[in-house]
Amino acid sequence: MEKAYKILLVEDELKLGEVIKEELDRKGYETIIARDGKEAETLFNATNYSLILLDVSLPYKSGLTLCKQFRDFDKKVPIIMLTALGEIHDKVKAFSIGADDYIVKPFYFDELFARINVFIRRSERQIAGGGKFVVEDMVLDFDTKTVTRGGTEITLTVKEFALLSLLCKNKGKIISKKEILENIWDVSFDTNTNTIEVYISFLRNKIDKPFNNKLIFTKPGFGYYIKE
Repeated sequence: MEKAYKILLVEDELKLGEVIKEELDRKGYETIIARDGKEAETLFNATNYSLILLDVSLPYKSGLTLCKQFRDFDKKVPIIMLTALGEIHDKVKAFSIGADDYIVKPFYFDELFARINVFIRRSERQIAGGGKFVVEDMVLDFDTKTVTRGGTEITLTVKEFALLSLLCKNKGKIISKKEILENIWDVSFDTNTNTIEVYISFLRNKIDKPFNNKLIFTKPGFGYYIKE
């Protein structure tokens, strides 16, 4: 890895934090550790990071509070929650306030590295094709990474924008969960979560729910597609 990407690791368990830092450093990342919510806030405000690994249960200020705060300040920095809270309502809440991914402890480092690499690569490259893509009254601008529908701008996270882009570029074609994992998460294995369903639900709430015509559809057992 030629460039030392800077990662902010927010983890209050000393030994676990050191192990994660050691593994990330071995991979060539520059890892900065925060032990509590206040320290994380200070470090975040001090410099720019390529990615944030964020625990939920933290002293002084919770990871969820930090996640929303970080996302409000920086719309693009990837945020991966790294926590022992694995219930679906925990994940939905994290995604709803701006988390891009969610990994439950205990985890395999290979999976963590795969998820990190997805965001590092995505932040370094422009979406192929550039320009704009129009589906009915919805416009995706790949250059500015913005979405509007009926003239109203819709705020999406990095992951939501990537998923919507995949569906739009394959308009009318059914995209399976496996294809979504490989293209959006850059992994071919089953993560044993319903993360994809959660993200599709988020997109529908933002893209479809406020409008009369629906664009995102499901073919049960096969996958998802977008059509006019």
